[in-house]
Amino acid sequence: MGQLIDDILALSRLGRREMKTAGINMQELVQGVIGELKAAAPGRDLQFTVAPLPPAEGDPALVRQVWVNLLGNALKFTRPRPVARIAVGAREDKGETVYYIQDNGVGFNMKYQDKLFGVFQRLHTVEEFEGTGVGLAIVQRIVRRHGGRAWGEGELDQGATFFFTLAKEG
Repeated sequence: MGQLIDDILALSRLGRREMKTAGINMQELVQGVIGELKAAAPGRDLQFTVAPLPPAEGDPALVRQVWVNLLGNALKFTRPRPVARIAVGAREDKGETVYYIQDNGVGFNMKYQDKLFGVFQRLHTVEEFEGTGVGLAIVQRIVRRHGGRAWGEGELDQGATFFFTLAKEG
């Protein structure tokens, strides 16, 4: 219950927090988050592949939270796999940079895609996977504050890929 309250408070504060925009070295940021996640998951066979990531403009603390939530979810939902394979990358699409996190986890049914970023909208039970159902809502709120968008694609038992964009500099 305490974690749920903390998550709801974090979500509500996002709209009021002043953004401190700066250049962000996404490569360095992602490597740092991965290092922290690996340290918190001793004994797991984690295989991260990180392609070159272009820099971005935004609030470094908020963008870091996006990576923490998305990479944390990838780790969580690959737990049933003997080897967690998580790929991070970016691509240019119609003039914008699309960052992505792809995993070989349990995936999800695309017919529930519209529920992914809703508060308390869980596609798995708490008994299967811990969490409060607020993490992806936080991701979406941060990305929208940066003028971007977030979405996910998946298939049951075939993994998932989450994408996000941030507004272009200038």
